[in-house]
Amino acid sequence: MFMLRNVTKYLFGDTSKESIVEISQGQLYLVRPLSPKGYSELIFKDAAASIRRTGQEFQYQLVVQRAYEEGEAELLGEDEGEDGVPESLGAEKDEKTFLLDEVLHFRSEIREGGEKVLAWRDLSGDPGDLYEFVCDRSVHAGEVGTFEMVAIKCQYERKTRKHQETATEADLEQFNFTEQPIPSASPLASPTVKPTISNSSSKAKGLTETEHTELAGKAKANSKMKKSTRERENTPTTAPKSATHPVGTATLTKEHAELHLFDFDSGTFILQDSDVVATVSEVGTWQYWLQIMSSEKDWLGQQVVADINPVFNFEYLSFIFNHYTDDGSAYSWLLRFKDQETEERFQGGLMQALWEQLNETKWQKTDKDEQQYVLDAFQDLNMEDAPQEEDEQDSAEEDGQRSEHYDSDESEDDVVVRDSDGNVNSQLAVGYKHDRSFVVRGSKIGVFKHTPNNNLEFSTNISKVETPGGKLFSPKKVMLHQEDSNMILQSEDNPHSLYRMDLEYGKIVDEWKVHDDIPVKTFAPDKKFAQMTGEQTFLGISDNALYRIDPRLSGNKMVDSELKQYTSKNAFSAAATTEKGYIAVASDKGDIRLFDRLGVRAKTQIPALGEPIIGLDVSADGHWVLATCRTYLLLIDALQHDGKNEGKLGFERSFAKDSKPQPRRLGLSPSHVAQFQYETKAALSFTPARFNTGVDDKETSIITATGPFIITWNMKKVLLGRKDPYTIKRYEEEVKADDFKYGSDKNVIVALPNEVNMVAKQSFRRPTRESIAGGARLSGGGRASGRKSGRLARESIVEEAY
Repeated sequence: MFMLRNVTKYLFGDTSKESIVEISQGQLYLVRPLSPKGYSELIFKDAAASIRRTGQEFQYQLVVQRAYEEGEAELLGEDEGEDGVPESLGAEKDEKTFLLDEVLHFRSEIREGGEKVLAWRDLSGDPGDLYEFVCDRSVHAGEVGTFEMVAIKCQYERKTRKHQETATEADLEQFNFTEQPIPSASPLASPTVKPTISNSSSKAKGLTETEHTELAGKAKANSKMKKSTRERENTPTTAPKSATHPVGTATLTKEHAELHLFDFDSGTFILQDSDVVATVSEVGTWQYWLQIMSSEKDWLGQQVVADINPVFNFEYLSFIFNHYTDDGSAYSWLLRFKDQETEERFQGGLMQALWEQLNETKWQKTDKDEQQYVLDAFQDLNMEDAPQEEDEQDSAEEDGQRSEHYDSDESEDDVVVRDSDGNVNSQLAVGYKHDRSFVVRGSKIGVFKHTPNNNLEFSTNISKVETPGGKLFSPKKVMLHQEDSNMILQSEDNPHSLYRMDLEYGKIVDEWKVHDDIPVKTFAPDKKFAQMTGEQTFLGISDNALYRIDPRLSGNKMVDSELKQYTSKNAFSAAATTEKGYIAVASDKGDIRLFDRLGVRAKTQIPALGEPIIGLDVSADGHWVLATCRTYLLLIDALQHDGKNEGKLGFERSFAKDSKPQPRRLGLSPSHVAQFQYETKAALSFTPARFNTGVDDKETSIITATGPFIITWNMKKVLLGRKDPYTIKRYEEEVKADDFKYGSDKNVIVALPNEVNMVAKQSFRRPTRESIAGGARLSGGGRASGRKSGRLARESIVEEAY
């Protein structure tokens, strides 16, 4: 129990948060073992349970809040279907609250099958009635143990009017209610034992001696199982041995703080040392070191690099980061400072080190506005645990989506497709004009049809990608063009030319020489939806030039009058366009330029944070710019909200010098990164992120992938500052490419090394220990199937090796 008390100490100490502890997924039942009204009633089929502070000292509430799936609230408002809430709930249809008092007899149970249940008396019901919160299987036993310990401490405070720190083990034991086993919430039949009604002990309830002995034995066994499970699964994560730290040549910052370590089992940060000194030092040319020590222990040493994934939260005076050991293991640490001034000093030193390491330029050479831009980007914008009213949940078959269960007549060979030459899927192009997707695999291209019930059906394969001269090659980049009738391809071996494939014939028919001296590093459509039209021109970029390509020109295809070339090497890396044809160009240096047209200077230049930008997308109206770096995404508001250019986009008019757009840095929480790397032993590396898209559709979601995980961000939650506004889906193999189906944010097309699939976004799950670790339940769209995740149904995959 001491371990659980240690876990909850930090939770109670954070008085800035209304919610002390939460279990994010489960079902709420009202169980009436003795009532003729019916044995069990499902109240909320998808809910979260939490313990909240109230406006009164020593008073706490147990709260169960209903979670809606996307669109469900609106549908229920129109028509209460079978998933509607019971009429008896009245005004409490979305939330039920209970004052945490010992009269509830709040308790938990972990059953033999692993089911975890919280239960408490229904004080307004008949004798014997009780509420049961049946936890989702993704909820870890450690979370249940922590939740119950918090409830016990809350009851202690209410009864004694004393703070929980004063409680002894004996004081808390009186609130540990281990009475008869909690009845199952959804049994096939009511229990056979039907005691008479009484509020006293089980012997006074009319039970026979045999029945009493049996119930007492079960209660004792359950109590032992709970304790042994918690002791086993709540063994805290231990800190690794500190690395030998190099000698510093200069100190950038040195501050006192508390040190906490993220515990994988309980999902909380546990205090390790109440007084440490965190020092950032320069240890070599563009090399920096973070060292954390106390008077008694050298806790950890870490190079200051982008992979530490730094997040500052000034509301909670905290700094969270990842720490990596020599064997690749990842840990998540939290420093908590005494006041904002201390944290600001530390942030200044750490960000200076990180920025200089990435840019190999002295921090002092940048102006104050750019420095503040960098500091703001690494602050945690998600300041509160907001209600989860529209989280995506598991769904077996949403919107006609086929679940990925294993067909009984399916063999191993039917499912996994591999080429003898070792090639794997590498790129994905999603059709806008026609329901087709194209997957590049070496020098072959697979063509897939989107079916009406949101599956992929293998259509054909283009078996040879070769130049008009007959030279086989593997495309470096592809783009659909001219109403999806053509595809533009690029060969690694020929950076000055592009190729046009006629998709009706499945053959390259043209080679376009762009320029003798200026290469094509990458290319983009003339406008966001140009591939739906007959537009023939498109954009090209090199390291230091942006230009138009017109295939109709004789000779070289570059339009000289629309060339913007820089004398310095800007290392351009990616480009994207809006519906009107405004242009965003990013670089390996990390900066972004916004143009209203070709051939002119950029209207706006957004400063670099340091990491190279590997992907770029823009909302159709130009309001949002989405940049992908290796370890995080940047969401940038390009609309000017004040000043003389209020209402104009950064593409149209320059931002004032002191009003650069505030970047939203979309990263995974450091604790999730640590769990990702703990499970996969692979470094974070995002694929180019994209908005969902459609001519008449607003951008509501963002998708990317890293390793075996696909990740979607909910734009509304991002903009409202919700905590962890992303969901994930895990496969067993690395995700090679991903994108939304055109015209929808509900379906995602995924290319694994040897498989291609369309999956419902509803099958993505909130990041938990189980969803990160993967398992059979991930692959079945919400149903345990016994299959390994990443294996797809026969109708949804490539049915032959191209």
